Amino acid sequence: MSFLSDAELVLGALERYRCESIAGQVPVIHQERLARIIEELDLAALVREGGLSGDRLGAFVEAYLGTTTRLHHPAYFGHQAAVPHPTGSLASLIDGFTNNPMAIYEMGPGAASIEFFVLNWMLEKIGWEPAPTEPGEHGDAGHNGGGVLTHGGSLANLTALLAARSRAAPDAWREGSPSDLAVLAPEGSHYSVARAVGILGLGQESIIHLEVDERGAVVPDKLTGAWDRAVRAGRRPFALVANACSTGVGVYDPLEPIGKFCASRGLWFHVDGAHGASALVSAKHRSLLRGVEKADSVTWDAHKMLRTPSLCAALLVRDHRALDSAFQQEASYLFHEKEQPGVDFLHRAVECTKAGLGLKVFMVLAAMGEAGLAEYVDSEYALTQEAYEYIAGQPDFECPVRPESNILCFRIAGSDREQLRIRDALNERGDFYLSSTVFGDRRYLRMVLINPESDLDDVRRCVEAVRSAAGNGA
Repeated sequence: MSFLSDAELVLGALERYRCESIAGQVPVIHQERLARIIEELDLAALVREGGLSGDRLGAFVEAYLGTTTRLHHPAYFGHQAAVPHPTGSLASLIDGFTNNPMAIYEMGPGAASIEFFVLNWMLEKIGWEPAPTEPGEHGDAGHNGGGVLTHGGSLANLTALLAARSRAAPDAWREGSPSDLAVLAPEGSHYSVARAVGILGLGQESIIHLEVDERGAVVPDKLTGAWDRAVRAGRRPFALVANACSTGVGVYDPLEPIGKFCASRGLWFHVDGAHGASALVSAKHRSLLRGVEKADSVTWDAHKMLRTPSLCAALLVRDHRALDSAFQQEASYLFHEKEQPGVDFLHRAVECTKAGLGLKVFMVLAAMGEAGLAEYVDSEYALTQEAYEYIAGQPDFECPVRPESNILCFRIAGSDREQLRIRDALNERGDFYLSSTVFGDRRYLRMVLINPESDLDDVRRCVEAVRSAAGNGA
C-alpha cells in the first residue's frame, strides 16, 4: 500500500470517529484494563510480524480509536485539554511527517519562522513589544519581548523560574542555587510550580504561600505579610507566581496590584496563564488579565483554550534578554559561528529536539481567525456562567465560587467520598466525564466546558446523571 492510500484509511477513520463522537453515539470514556487493551490491539504480533499497512492498518486504527477518551463528545467535561480544531490536527501530521527539530534554524527554517511569528502575536496580545524580524529594526533591542514554545506549561513555568533565578543569582548556573532563595505563590498554584522549585534545588520549604480570599484569589493587601514571613525565615524572595486562572476553580488573581507590589520589591513577577491567558483574545474578557503587562514572564498554553493539539505552550518574557540568560551551555556541534539568516531557539529551551509547535497554533489561527477564537472563548465562558446559575439553583447542589473562566466546581449533598464514588460511576458508564478537585478542604466535582459542541442541555443531563448516581448507588 502507498502512503497516500494508508493516509486515506486513517483520515476516513478519524472523520467517522469525530462524527460519532459529536453525535454522542458512543461513550465519552471507556477504560479497559491495560492488559486487555494490549491483547485486543494485538501489539505483540504486530511488532513481531510488521506490515502495518492497508487493511491491517485500518483495523488497528479502528481498534485504537475504540480505546480513546473522546474529547469531541459533548459529554466531555474532564480536563483542560483542547478539542483540537481539525486544521490544527493536520498541522500535527505535517510536522510529524517533515520531522524538523527546529530549535536550530537550519533544521527547520519554516517552522522556526512560524514560531517566531506566533510568539510575536502572543507578545502583542499581552501588550509587550514584539521581537524585530531584522536586527536593529526596533532600535534598542532590550525593549522588546521574547519567548519560546515548549512541550507543555510545566516546562514553561520551569523556564520562567530559571530566568528569574538567573537575574537574582547570576552565578547559580555554575555555583548552584543559593540556599536562601524563596518563591512567593498561592497554595492553589499548579503543581508544576512546586516541581520547578524542586528541580532548581531550592526545596519545598522555599515556597512561601500567599494569603487568598474565599475564592482562592490572592489578597493584595496581604502580600507584604508574605514577604515579611519569608524574611523572618531567613529567605530572600526572588519571584512571585500568580494564577490566571487557577487550575482548581478557574479564578484569576488580581494582577495589577500584584504587579505593582513586585515592582516595588524588585521581585520577578510570573503569571501562570496556562489556561486563562487565552482570554486575551477576547475584547469581552481580556480585562480579567488587567495588569498582565506588568509581569516579567507569562505562561500561555495553546493546547488548552486555543483549540491547538497537545502539546504546545508558550513562555513569554517582557525583556528578551532575561530569557536569553536563563540557560548556559556548551555544545560545539550546535553553538558556533555560522551564517545565520534566522533565529535559533535552542538557547531558550529545555528541549534540544523541539517539534514545530508554532505550526499547530498558526494553522488554528489561520483557520478560525482572531474573531473566531474570540467567539469560541466568549461562548465557553458564557456557557460556564449559565451552567453555574443552573447548578447553583438546584436545592441538592452547591458551588464553592462563581467561576470566572470555563472551569466550574460543584458537589451534590453528601460526603467527599460520595463525590468520588459518583465520578467513578459516571466514568464507568461512560455517560459523562468529570474530573474532581479539593477546594477549601472539601472535595468537589469539576467540570471544564471546553468542547464547542457542548451546551446547557448537556449540563442539565449531567446534573441528572449525578443525581441518579447519588440516589441509586450505581
